[in-house]
Order: sequence, then C-alpha cells, then structure tokens
Amino acid sequence: MTATQRRGRKIMMTPGELDDFLTEQRTCRVATVSADGMPHVSTLWFVWDGDSMWLYSVVRSRRFADLRRDPRVAIVVDTGEEYDELRGAELSGRVEFVGEVPRTGELRAELDVPETLFARKNFGLDEMPHDGRHAWLRLTPEKIVSWDFRKLARLS
Repeated sequence: MTATQRRGRKIMMTPGELDDFLTEQRTCRVATVSADGMPHVSTLWFVWDGDSMWLYSVVRSRRFADLRRDPRVAIVVDTGEEYDELRGAELSGRVEFVGEVPRTGELRAELDVPETLFARKNFGLDEMPHDGRHAWLRLTPEKIVSWDFRKLARLS
C-alpha cells in the first residue's frame, strides 16, 4: 500500500494525472545509499506499468552495487522550466531484482510488459535488445509525493 501524501495536497497530481505523467516521462534520477553511507544519485531511463517503475540498470554500476547491498531507493521524475510549469513525483521504497543478472532474454512472463513498454518508448522497437550488461529492477512504491505547480494559478 502506498503512503498518502499529507503536505501540498492542493498541488498534488490526481492518480490519473500521476499515471499519465509517469507514462509520458522517460528519465528519472535514482538516489541510493553507498557503502560508506553517502548518497549517490544517477540518471536512468524507466517505464511505468501503472503500479511499478521498472529500471534497466547496468549491473556493473555503482547504483546496482548500492541496491544489491541496500534495496532502499528514492526516485524523482520531474519536468518544467519556469516555476509555474514545474511538475514531478518522488517515489520511494525498496527495489526488487527481476530476471537473470545480467539479463540475456530468457523467457520470463513478468518481464513481457516492461520490456515491451521500454523497447517501444526508448528504442522504437517491438522487442527488447539484450546486451548482457543490464538487469531489471522493479520499484513498487511504498510512498509517492507529487506536485504540479500549474495548479497554483487556480488557487490564487
């Protein structure tokens, strides 16, 4: 169950707006905790399936090593240039590793949807290419906080 947003409710996205936003966007920033306790933030492409965020990460990355040791993560997706255009969401929780590491393309029913969405969205392909360097991470958020500053004009 996802935690309920308590602050900024007047500018938070509705569930439908949030779903559309996460479906449209391509890039997120992933915050992990390094072995020494320092935060590490990296940029990654993702897909949203309506319930979970799917990340296709290089397995030899600092991000992947951090998440293997400690699966807690915070992810920000945002857009907008001017103050009254800013929109975004922060999703947090624990990632799960799905499929083989690294991913080689073995048949795996639970990866059919994210791989199809990811291949179409990011590569314009109908099938996911596998390079033997990446693996899947799934975040089913425990907490989501969202904002849409375009709604501020309606509050004035």
